[in-house]
Amino acid sequence: MMQLRSELITPALQRGDEVITVAASSALEDEQSLLAGLNILEEWGLICRPQRVNQRRWGYLAGNDASRQNDLNPESPAALLACARGGWGAARLLEYPQTWQPGWLLGFSDVTALLWARLAAGFDGCVHGPLLTTLASEPAWSQARLHDLLFGKQIPDLEGQPWMDGVASGPLVVANLTVASHLLGSSHTPDLNGAILILEDVEEAPYRIDRMLTHWRLAGLLQGLAGLGFGSFERCDAPEEIPEDQTFQLEQVLKERSADLGIPVVGKLPIGHCCGNAALPLGREARLDGNHGRLSLLH
Repeated sequence: MMQLRSELITPALQRGDEVITVAASSALEDEQSLLAGLNILEEWGLICRPQRVNQRRWGYLAGNDASRQNDLNPESPAALLACARGGWGAARLLEYPQTWQPGWLLGFSDVTALLWARLAAGFDGCVHGPLLTTLASEPAWSQARLHDLLFGKQIPDLEGQPWMDGVASGPLVVANLTVASHLLGSSHTPDLNGAILILEDVEEAPYRIDRMLTHWRLAGLLQGLAGLGFGSFERCDAPEEIPEDQTFQLEQVLKERSADLGIPVVGKLPIGHCCGNAALPLGREARLDGNHGRLSLLH
């Protein structure tokens, strides 16, 4: 069972706390969306350190590995490391030693690699939630949820669709399916035994989703879960030009690959590459209610 290091439980943010922008993945293409996200954090009373990550580029990445590694491991720590965007590149940094300083780490999509590695090392403070470049486009409820989570306030339950009956509790793990699938077998995969796992993805065909979930099943990782939830799978349906009798739709794949696990399963949770992307803290205790399609935080 997953164990967080109790001495490193992350304190709630306070007005005046500092934020560092982490550009760990693809090069930034939209400076305005980055600035809009930083502006929201400043409206919350946080202080964003001046940085020029939008001016960095190394091929398709937001700077070379060393510069992106420096974002993640600053000489002077900050209360919040907020990731700028997804894409690809975060997992490359796991080839280097990580200090995992106390504080919060925020992001999703490609940032799954960093969230999982930090969690696997026993550190709290991992938040699967909006990136700086997506924060301003989130609906008001999603922005408020992220604020309240970071500032230590209670956040409401999430509602999805009940797919398999039952109620289970366990440590919460959230991930982009594709990114997490490429971490399996490494030391950066957190203990999933007894966990509540929530998966999301974007622009992956149903057969690819099937292939990845089958990989997880062959590795025995889904069979040890306490509960399984599926968030948004944006643009993952089969192409319309393919006849229905020659393919499977996304929901068919998700249900078929999870139906025999004997655990509660909830679909269509508002998590991932959707508007809004509900923030969730990894490693914290959660309850998944497959009878009513509900995900709740317990602490």
